[in-house]
Amino acid sequence: MYQRTVSVGSRSGLHARPASLFVQAATRLPVPVTVARDGRDPVDARSMLSVLSLAAQHGDELVLSAVGEGAPEAVDELATLLAEDHDGKA
Repeated sequence: MYQRTVSVGSRSGLHARPASLFVQAATRLPVPVTVARDGRDPVDARSMLSVLSLAAQHGDELVLSAVGEGAPEAVDELATLLAEDHDGKA
């Protein structure tokens, strides 16, 4: 299992727009990725409702996990996306 911890970069947290970008990216990946917050059970990164249910705010740390061929690349791609501030983009 490959895991990486990343802080949410969007100033307003993981609300609808950044969550949508995250879920869309996760759906395109070759391996399933899960995301967890504060030691809670991980949720499917491809599920918009599950990702929104994390209620992640700016600076919160999330743990991304994946297993299988391509797991490191998939997790790193999503980690980069989460670390960006999508609130400053139009």
